[in-house]
Amino acid sequence: MKNKILIIDDEINIGLLLSKFLTKNGFEVSNTTTGASAVEMLSNEKFDLILCDYRLDDTDGREILKHVKENHPATGVIIITGYSDIRLAVELIKLGAYDYIVKPLYPDEILSTVNKALETQKALKKHNSSSKNGNKIEPLNFPKYIEGKSKLSLKLLEQINLVAPTNYSIILHGKSGTGKECVAKTIHLSSLRKNAPFVAMDCGSLSKELAVSEFFGHEKGSFTGALSTKIGHFEQANGGTLFLDEVANLSYETQAILLRAVQERKIKRIGSTKEIDLDVRIIIATNENLENCIQKGTFREDLYHRFNEFSINVPSLKDRSEDIPVFADFFLAEANEELNKNIISFSKEVKYCFLSYNWPGNVRELKNVIRRVALLTNGHQIEVSALPLEFEKISSTKILQREKKLPPLKKSNNTHQQHLKKTTKEAEYTAILNVLKEVNFNKAKAARILQIDRKTLYNKIKLINLNDEQQI
Repeated sequence: MKNKILIIDDEINIGLLLSKFLTKNGFEVSNTTTGASAVEMLSNEKFDLILCDYRLDDTDGREILKHVKENHPATGVIIITGYSDIRLAVELIKLGAYDYIVKPLYPDEILSTVNKALETQKALKKHNSSSKNGNKIEPLNFPKYIEGKSKLSLKLLEQINLVAPTNYSIILHGKSGTGKECVAKTIHLSSLRKNAPFVAMDCGSLSKELAVSEFFGHEKGSFTGALSTKIGHFEQANGGTLFLDEVANLSYETQAILLRAVQERKIKRIGSTKEIDLDVRIIIATNENLENCIQKGTFREDLYHRFNEFSINVPSLKDRSEDIPVFADFFLAEANEELNKNIISFSKEVKYCFLSYNWPGNVRELKNVIRRVALLTNGHQIEVSALPLEFEKISSTKILQREKKLPPLKKSNNTHQQHLKKTTKEAEYTAILNVLKEVNFNKAKAARILQIDRKTLYNKIKLINLNDEQQI
């Protein structure tokens, strides 16, 4: 059977061109120009994929995407727009869009994106079918919980295994980026609810009106802009686990509404009189001290005690440095798979930098750094030259350590005019170290003064005392 695609674009010519192109490539294509007509078509016919222009006369791609994800989850969505906005792209991907394509449209790009989106939807349907048949499977796109070897990590795992089989509500404490959502998903997967939904909700910037709609949903026409019925996060998570992140940012009034729903275990969609019974395990996360928030009057004490049946602290990465090599190897393997590379290891100096760095962004930052350096590395080993600028001072410390074993440096009265290519081999390390110290080990500045590129400077630094393996 041919895959069925719905194109929603108020520019008729673009819609027709897309339709003609995709039809030629073996797809069954339908077109419409408004959000309202698209909603009606979706209620009468099943589509495998939707290509939707972001700006429509009667609505926008965000609302269409929400409607599709809530009412037709087996249908993939690709958003097309003439406006390149990375924040919008991130928001749409978070809401469930497969991809975001910026005009002008290129045939090869469209065809490739469409085929990949259909493959993803096929995998999702297979996953859902297996779940309905009672097979033991893990939900798609769940990050793997990485078992560290530090005492803090072992304690964390012990707490997860202890509380997971219960129905206790849980508070996860921890700095941003420590992996609180990953811990919540691991608890869910280790519980009796593992085959039911896990729904995550970011409470960071929700107004009261938006929060109520996101929590409980709404009926079509219940307020201006409600083009279709929306199923709220509580209802989506029924039978499973609801993860509420950054709860300390909820307004006091919204907290009261949340407390009532948790206590009564019943909700109503906005605009509906029908009560919906709830069976939801709630896990909340915060990087704030909720007890301090209670003292300040910004967080309800009764809500805190309702959630605080069990509390887990997710430690910062700097407090469990023994785990950094474990996490780094795991993220490198992920990056290799993502980028189709075969990077085997990190250099000794990179390992030193990783262990010496403070990691303010925690595990999330470590993962992002490794994805970046993997992209920049062409060989089988990641070198210090690929690291971001914030690692430069740490790398410079290693040079200072090496300097202690070198002959005394000769002072130069004309350091800034040194041209590295004109110095002798014997004086080369003197020039490098003098300049590095003078610019406080800012390698970019040093490279400009020495009139070489930064990569060459890194290689020169590495060659200093190269045979002293313990110092590298």
